[in-house]
Amino acid sequence: MERIPLQIQNMADLLEASDEDCRNKLRMDRTSFYRLCDILQNVGRLKSFKYINVYEKVAMFLSILAHHSKNRCVKFQFKRSRQTVLKEFHSVQRSVLKLHYLLLVKPHPVAEDSNDTRWGKFKGCLGALDGTHIDVHVPSLDKGRYRNCKGQVSINMMVVCDMNMSFVYVLTGWEGSTTDSYVLQDALNREHDLKVPRATLGNLLYNRHQQVRAYLCGNACTYYLCDNGYPNCEVFLIPYKGVRYHLSEWSHRRP
Repeated sequence: MERIPLQIQNMADLLEASDEDCRNKLRMDRTSFYRLCDILQNVGRLKSFKYINVYEKVAMFLSILAHHSKNRCVKFQFKRSRQTVLKEFHSVQRSVLKLHYLLLVKPHPVAEDSNDTRWGKFKGCLGALDGTHIDVHVPSLDKGRYRNCKGQVSINMMVVCDMNMSFVYVLTGWEGSTTDSYVLQDALNREHDLKVPRATLGNLLYNRHQQVRAYLCGNACTYYLCDNGYPNCEVFLIPYKGVRYHLSEWSHRRP
């Protein structure tokens, strides 16, 4: 009971501070934090209890994600037991997973009459697909499987985004030594697979400006843009291998 005033004071100091302080601690301002809590409470069914409310649960969750904080560090910061921190982290995580139909969008292809300076040349494109490596801690016996080509222990996560950089599909968990093409193959064959519109092979379009190839299905083309780590086929389009390109040519442009 003696810790309750300290817990209340800690949350008051956290949420009544300036937006800059809130961003430094939780990586979002106060308005975004309260909106997230409302969504998790109304949609994700996250509940408050007698001795801990939704705001404190979400604050602990964000603190761990934002700063890679250890359980014992969050325990000291929020004046909670390690069991409570672990329990509430997983409760917020389950609520976040229930928001998948809000957070994951359904992609729409680039229209034939699009004038977008970035996507206008890719008629029918649904978005982009790429992989990224996230550092992890694993037992010593498993480090060989998780060590990537750069020597870091990580997992290989594949992410699909639409033209507005909104998430379409996310697959995580594969060891860092796994190739991007194998992760994509698993994403297409698992139970909750990546849904890609299958186009019938038709006319071959060659775009000299972008140096890419795509297969057309009638007047519409549906495909994702990928890098050279993925296969080149009717629904996945990689840069044309016959032309050299450098990232420095695009460094001055925002994604």
